[in-house]
Amino acid sequence: MQQYAGHSAHPGRLGQLVRSLARGLGSVAIGASLLVAQQAFASGTEQLKAFVAQVHSARGDFVQQEVRAPSKAQSASDAAQVMPKNATSSGTFVFARPGKFIWSYEKPYQQILQADGDKLYVYDKDLNQVTERALGGALGASPAAILFGSNDLDKNFTLHDAGVKGGIDWLELIPKAKDTQFQRVGIGFKDGNLQAMELHDVFGNVTLLTFSNIQKNPSLPADAFKFTVPKGADVING
Repeated sequence: MQQYAGHSAHPGRLGQLVRSLARGLGSVAIGASLLVAQQAFASGTEQLKAFVAQVHSARGDFVQQEVRAPSKAQSASDAAQVMPKNATSSGTFVFARPGKFIWSYEKPYQQILQADGDKLYVYDKDLNQVTERALGGALGASPAAILFGSNDLDKNFTLHDAGVKGGIDWLELIPKAKDTQFQRVGIGFKDGNLQAMELHDVFGNVTLLTFSNIQKNPSLPADAFKFTVPKGADVING
């Protein structure tokens, strides 16, 4: 797995992807047991569009796994079963579209990626260091736009259903932009609930995200995404 800045042992590949997102190069997305409607949906594509239209904010827990590139016959969730435990990290998240989120790694290392709609802050607790950079309009064509961006998915992605695997309805999103770090993004739903995401990058790596304990459209304070620099932390402009 790739590393967090300053820590060769950090399993922070997703953190690096989120930072890349802020520079317009592509990034992360999220998936997880999130109720988007009470009705049944005919396809994964319809379920995704309902999720984007109905869920404006959410909070929950995530598990991130780096997996080997799966064969055509298996999903990343299948391949994840054979990966070593040190390829897994976990934490919590909260977001409010567009462009506001807190993505907090808790295990095995602590790191926070936080965006307030204008700037992205990356806080490494071990180094007591904050990297700050402009968020800009980079969410639009990245996988993160599925959660953090607006609801113009058809503008930035080509969507098509990818069948049913393990009782989950999958769809696939292909970025229309040619300069992203991702070839495709797989998203799985079951009965209107978002179950998982698979991020396939241009290097053949696959990141699997699954979520739990999700609350949709929670009441959030106005300053929920305001970042406060921890005492004594060094601040670097990225």
